[in-house]
Amino acid sequence: MAKDWISKEADLPLEVVILLIGGMTMLITGILLFPVAAGSLPYFENGLYGLLLVVFSLQIVTLGKTPFGDVRRSNAVIALGLVIAAVGIAACFVPDIFGRLPRILLILCFGPGGLLLLLQMFFAKDKLRSWATYGGIFRHLIVGCGLVYVLSMVIALLIWQQHLLTTPMTAGVGLVFGLAIFYLAGVLWKVYGRYPEAGRPPQGDIQLSTDQALILVMAVFMLLLGILFTPVNLGLLPFSGSAQLGLLMVIFAVQMLASGSTPIGPFPRSWLMILFGLLFAALGIVSCIIPEILVRQLTVLVGVLNILGGVIILWQICMPRLRKSEEPRAPVPPVVNKLFAAQLIMNLLTILFGTSMLVSNLIPGLVIGVIFAANGCVILYLVHLMVVLDKMQRFLVDGPQSPQSAIAES
Repeated sequence: MAKDWISKEADLPLEVVILLIGGMTMLITGILLFPVAAGSLPYFENGLYGLLLVVFSLQIVTLGKTPFGDVRRSNAVIALGLVIAAVGIAACFVPDIFGRLPRILLILCFGPGGLLLLLQMFFAKDKLRSWATYGGIFRHLIVGCGLVYVLSMVIALLIWQQHLLTTPMTAGVGLVFGLAIFYLAGVLWKVYGRYPEAGRPPQGDIQLSTDQALILVMAVFMLLLGILFTPVNLGLLPFSGSAQLGLLMVIFAVQMLASGSTPIGPFPRSWLMILFGLLFAALGIVSCIIPEILVRQLTVLVGVLNILGGVIILWQICMPRLRKSEEPRAPVPPVVNKLFAAQLIMNLLTILFGTSMLVSNLIPGLVIGVIFAANGCVILYLVHLMVVLDKMQRFLVDGPQSPQSAIAES
């Protein structure tokens, strides 16, 4: 029976996945702040702030859910999400690179954002009044949303006035906030299970799947890592390898939880995969918040996963071509050949990345920076090709568009 449950396909909506990551971040932070207050552990504040900004950016890029309410996904919304992700990623990599900016952004997201969401819940026709009428699970939704929105404002106040409470008291607030987010995630999971249409994000002009959106965030991660690695290796900037590894693990975890995509290839989105994703997230969150505590272990893990993933995916994409090389083939669209080339280059760079993590001083630091930046550029190009292929498939299925719809999509 347990085996069936573990192998059973999971039905976690993406919004629930991101809430789980956010809840885990606050819960683990609350737990770790107690030994931090006692002086038993170091604490990297910017790592926590950067991680929280990346969680906000994931909601914006994948769902169109901003800290101030739901919007239609557009180029401007995607750009906003990627800018917030870039600030969060850089804040994790380089301590104090943006000064107070990460704090200010988080205060805005938690404070005015929480207040606006609370007001929307009270006054929007399709929220509090409707939920109270429906009763049942929707009463829990009122409680869950209310708790999260109010506690968001409390967290904003604590970020603004850091000495308002003692560290153990702040840790307690973080624990309560994390539990409230978990409670809301569980309620939304049940609501979306009963009413799937309620879980559909607002439609927009951007035809970007969840996988493509997450790959886009990964591209920004690699590109920024490559750009910042040059001044870091020249001794011009400090660098937090612990937070870099932790953030990478969290991005891996979101991909695993959202679609079953792992560094070594896609797997069925089973509950076993969900457990692995939550484990990856927990390790990544701890590494972001507590410097150096898991660097050695995560370096080996990430290095091995990148090498294995690069080799496995290279085998998967190259072998079918080798087998068909001796057979007459129909003409292949140029975009497919470009996609193959991009995947080939990306996985070779991934293997180099993993090897550089396992074998120190094998590749000069400046060259590693170039590898990271090149990997980010190739991933961006790969996302572009995937979007082009999706448009071609929709054209084959739906037929030619009307001039008006073609203009709107362009």
